[in-house]
Amino acid sequence: MFLKKLCIFSFFPPLEVKTKFYNSEMNDLFLEVQIQNTSSSTVFIQKVSLEPSEMYTGVELNTVNQAGEDECPFGTRTFLQSLEGRQYLYHLQLKQEFSDESGAIRGLTEMGKLDIVWKRNLGEMAMLQTIQLEREAPGYGNMRLSLETIPDTVILEEPFCITCKITNHSNRKMKLVLKMCDTDSIRWCGSSGRYLGKLPPSSTLSFTLTLLHLQLGLQSVSGIRITDKLLKKTYAFDDVAKVCVIPSMVGRK
Repeated sequence: MFLKKLCIFSFFPPLEVKTKFYNSEMNDLFLEVQIQNTSSSTVFIQKVSLEPSEMYTGVELNTVNQAGEDECPFGTRTFLQSLEGRQYLYHLQLKQEFSDESGAIRGLTEMGKLDIVWKRNLGEMAMLQTIQLEREAPGYGNMRLSLETIPDTVILEEPFCITCKITNHSNRKMKLVLKMCDTDSIRWCGSSGRYLGKLPPSSTLSFTLTLLHLQLGLQSVSGIRITDKLLKKTYAFDDVAKVCVIPSMVGRK
């Protein structure tokens, strides 16, 4: 007599993983990963690695430079106590061959996968936990304004330049006029109402603007208005980027 019985056991990984994407106006993204040990015992983490999709390249931002050498901020400690957590940061940049198609990305997009290799006790076989990464692509409408160059830090009341790029995501030609509107913290330099020219569908147009900030701290770049003369429609672009405004060192000891 023989008895064959199939038993199914539920397996719950001891690591809870949360991911969050941060969008940028320069065709790149930042991925924040939070890993927490939700079990009652210690978990050893051997490896955490990101494998981006074919459209992106990924760079780890999980090291600090100490005396000319890159070191892990967690040190040589490779384990997580119960309810202990860690954060990892990655920079994903859109490959050049896909940059012109970035506006065509819609809906839920596969961004690659995150592999975590862990084990409960030293000497036992390691386990692989894989998290599929997905991101809801932002909708840009018929026109998108992105920044090609912008300084990280500027001097209070001193002019600086930014380079903007407009992408026509519609299926028709546009005839564009640029207008800059001052705000409480921004003064735009140059003439407003400039004619930018005609922009065919799926095409881009770049231009440079000069402005200065009147307030210290982390300030937004706002007040860009672009009008399509053919449709008589105005697109408003506010808070397109942030810069750190510092005081001038002239006259200080």
